[in-house]
Amino acid sequence: MALLESKIHEVIVTTLSADGRTHSAPMGITEVNGHFVIKPFKPSTTYENLKRHRQCTINYTDDVRIFAGSMTGHRNWSTMPCQQILGQYLSQALAHSELEIVAFDDDSPRASFEGTVVYEQTHAPFRGFNRAQCAVIDAAILVSRLTILPVEKIQQEIAYLTIAIDKTAGQRELEAWGWLMAKIKDAGIELNE
Repeated sequence: MALLESKIHEVIVTTLSADGRTHSAPMGITEVNGHFVIKPFKPSTTYENLKRHRQCTINYTDDVRIFAGSMTGHRNWSTMPCQQILGQYLSQALAHSELEIVAFDDDSPRASFEGTVVYEQTHAPFRGFNRAQCAVIDAAILVSRLTILPVEKIQQEIAYLTIAIDKTAGQRELEAWGWLMAKIKDAGIELNE
């Protein structure tokens, strides 16, 4: 049977730690043959939580502060209890899917968790992303790779993404962008202002 794989979707994956605390992390997931595939890096909190507790929540949100906040230490987002699993979903989610992990491959450097949806709910309509929201998500991905990308690549990408921020950012996008730029500068990378 051929694998039917979709493109990567940027979402927030919420898992539970051993002490019951909620952990939310941005992640690119795919859908293969009707299952969601989550591939966290090892080691990571998401990896440890999924390995121990085989349930999670996929949060679909347009609040890009959550993506940026996960990369910059701003993680205090409100949550609500899930309906069919032991877990939480983000209050800012436009929709969420509750998953049971049905298969696990412990490859390095990224494990692969395959989950099936046991419950989904829509909370608010998705009105689309503006360019600044996309720029924040792209910048958050860059921040997650500060130690592996060449400095020049980061500088070039941020210079380009700044155009979208300048043209279309609202207050939430500006706040998220500020967190990311501070993180890049803290890493010793100079940016053209």
